[in-house]
Amino acid sequence: MARKEIITINMILDTAFAMTREEGFANVTARKVAARAGCSTQPIFRVYRNMDELWHAVYERAAAFFQEYYSRYPRRGNKPFANLGMAYIAFAKEERHLFELLFVKEGPGSRGMYELLNGTAGNVVCEINLAKAAGCAAPGDLFMKMWIFIHGAACMTLTGTMICRMCRPWSFWSVLMTRLPVPAPRRPTGEPRRSNGSWNGETV
Repeated sequence: MARKEIITINMILDTAFAMTREEGFANVTARKVAARAGCSTQPIFRVYRNMDELWHAVYERAAAFFQEYYSRYPRRGNKPFANLGMAYIAFAKEERHLFELLFVKEGPGSRGMYELLNGTAGNVVCEINLAKAAGCAAPGDLFMKMWIFIHGAACMTLTGTMICRMCRPWSFWSVLMTRLPVPAPRRPTGEPRRSNGSWNGETV
C-alpha cells in the first residue's frame, strides 16, 4: 500500500498564500485549501487552531513578501519617496490581491500602513531623511501629502484607470520635485554679502 503523504504546516500555509495571490484572500477557506492541498480539512485544524490563525499567518507572509519585493526593486536615483512610491504602484499592478489584503481591505493583521511600508529596514525613515537632506523643512508632512497621491495612483491600477505615463519615473519625480524646496546657498562664515547680492560671484 502506498505511503500516505504527511501534510505539514508549511504546505498548508504555502497553499493558502498561493491561493491568496492568485484568487484573492476571500477565497481562502478550509475546504478550498484542503482541496488544493489534496487532503481533508482535518490536517489544517491539526496545525492551526482555527481559520483565523491561518488567515493571520497568510497576512504575515504577505507582509514579508512585500518587504522582499521592495528590497529587490531597482533603485532609480535618489529622489525622496520616488523609489518607494514607484515600488508601491508596481506592487499593486503585479500583486493585485496581496496589495488589496495589505493596503486596501481590512485584513486579519494589526499592522498599519506606515508599519508595513517602513518594515524592519526603515524604508520610510530613509526616504524622509533624503527629503530632509534635500532641504525639506517638514519631510514627515511631505510624506503624508505625497502618499495620498501615491496610494491613489496605486489603487487606480486595480480598476484599470491608471494612466500608464503617470507611472514613468520621470513623470513621478517631476511631481515630487515641484514639492521639494531647493535650499539656498549658505553664506560663507565671515564673508560679507556683495553689492550684487552674491557670495564669491554666486547669485542668490
